[in-house]
Amino acid sequence: MANSPSIAASHVLDRVLVLEMVRVTEAAAIAASTLVGRGDEKAADAAAVEAMREALNGLYMDGTVVIGEGERDEAPMLYIGEKVGSAIGKGPCIDIALDPLEGTTITAKAGPNALAVLAIAEEGCLLNAPDVYMDKLAVGPGYPDGVIDLDKSASDNVRAVAAAKGVAPSEIIACVLDRPRHEKLIAELRALGCGIMLIPDGDVAGVIATTNPDTTIDIYIGSGGAPEGVLAAAALRCVGGQFKGRLLFRNDDEKARARKWGITDLNKIYDLTDLAKGDCIFAATGVTDGSLLDGVKRLKGGVMTTESVVMRASSGTVRWVKGEHRKHA
Repeated sequence: MANSPSIAASHVLDRVLVLEMVRVTEAAAIAASTLVGRGDEKAADAAAVEAMREALNGLYMDGTVVIGEGERDEAPMLYIGEKVGSAIGKGPCIDIALDPLEGTTITAKAGPNALAVLAIAEEGCLLNAPDVYMDKLAVGPGYPDGVIDLDKSASDNVRAVAAAKGVAPSEIIACVLDRPRHEKLIAELRALGCGIMLIPDGDVAGVIATTNPDTTIDIYIGSGGAPEGVLAAAALRCVGGQFKGRLLFRNDDEKARARKWGITDLNKIYDLTDLAKGDCIFAATGVTDGSLLDGVKRLKGGVMTTESVVMRASSGTVRWVKGEHRKHA
């Protein structure tokens, strides 16, 4: 199992950082929440990025963004390779994967499942995934190793999960991003008779949903961003489950980008531990209400409430954190 207690606790990831990570995602979620339903994706993302960066720079660490807002020439803040923290050169060296606003379109349209997301690990333990697509397969904990296989068809994977669960394929629910590129996949799954939960955006939440029985989602199938694959893998490392990913390249430029980040085998199938090794901490705060978390709420008197989840791989601990935030006079 992926959340086996045999994962050694990191000497770098101090326990204090577990709750500090929640403060970081809370700051990003609160900032983004002011733009929910306003129709401006860029403004919502910019607000979350600025708030997350400010919160990260308040932490005693020597942090490096390995999954961020893009390469330096594409992103003014939280770009790949940016150093964050208040102890650069002297604090603990930590790799950071982040998405200050997972679901910018969702936020602009006030849809469900927008999150502020962050994962940290010791230096060198998170894959520097290029900003390309990734074919993804994920299931929650409790299945035999190897139950999912990217070299097999979607139908074969659903049948394997159904057999392991002891039900008919028609009783399986698959989560799929609602995209034109998934038309054939959706048709194949519907021909098998299984249910499909189509999501408009936010595939980190979609992958994590496989671990929560309340969502009724059994398997996540389809392609989405590779950086989000690393974030989702970090979460599954903490709570258990299986994940398979393979990078998808549309052109030679994307292949060159992958090689720039040290990826030589362009056809490699990545497992959980290829994407997120060792001890890791994953945190997320809801921006809008979703299957995983409630969104930011504004109450009378300037009080805001947040709901977050924070997980740690070495302990297998999952903490649900409800926060009340009051504006300073």
